Amino acid sequence: MLILLAVFAYLCGRYILILTQISKTNMNATFMGTGTSLGVPIIGCDCATCTSDNPRDKRTRSSMHIETQGISIIIDTGPDFRTQCLANNVDRVDAVLITHPHRDHLAGLDDIRPFCYKQQGEIPVYASAMSCEAIRRDFAYCFQEPKYPGVPDISLREIKYMEPFQIGGISILPIPVMHGKMEIAAYRIGGFTYVTDANSISPQSMDAIRGTEYLVINSLSTRQHHSHFSLEEALEVVELIQPRTAWLTHVGHSLGRYNDTEPTLPKNVHLSYDGLRLELPL
Repeated sequence: MLILLAVFAYLCGRYILILTQISKTNMNATFMGTGTSLGVPIIGCDCATCTSDNPRDKRTRSSMHIETQGISIIIDTGPDFRTQCLANNVDRVDAVLITHPHRDHLAGLDDIRPFCYKQQGEIPVYASAMSCEAIRRDFAYCFQEPKYPGVPDISLREIKYMEPFQIGGISILPIPVMHGKMEIAAYRIGGFTYVTDANSISPQSMDAIRGTEYLVINSLSTRQHHSHFSLEEALEVVELIQPRTAWLTHVGHSLGRYNDTEPTLPKNVHLSYDGLRLELPL
């Protein structure tokens, strides 16, 4: 009888484990770009970082590619978007999330055209009211009627901060953070949160980020900046959020070379680099 009970308990345990593994969502997150508005190296700069021959010190403008549940999502389309897609073998885009309308995060939006052609349909672009206005202004030719043949087929969808929306069954929460005096969007997808270009986060937004297991946060420099977190400030946010792991992005040349900076970080914090691919259980 005891043997039968032991076998029954073992089988029940295995069944629960299998169900847990089936229900667990996996996410692939690729850092397409991890640099600032000037990129790294900066044109004309001869500092140690800009002249480094380490590929991890070559940073294009910040962008992220998220793949989960068969859905492909891009966060920000900067001026390097085309080459980033080629470098990272992105062959499908189901949606684009825009954090804010600065050119280093938006200028490459026209390059969703090949995806529109290949997928034979419109691509939804999610953005705040401010970013939607900038997209309609800067890419006006995409919205003029009658449409010129071949323009990007954009379905512009305005987000509301702190109101989750769905993309293919994936729930996404846009969280407001401050970029100087500009309110911009951070995005939370399950246990993953992406924060770029911030220099302050309100208590309400911190509450919305808490519980995040995997945090991406901007860290421009070792020095204070009027609209971006410094390294010290970014690490303070990590300490408050307490994620399992955090990665620093939107990195400037003055933060130092990868091989010099990475060893100095807390054990759960890493310096991201272009092409870094994460496989995250959420």
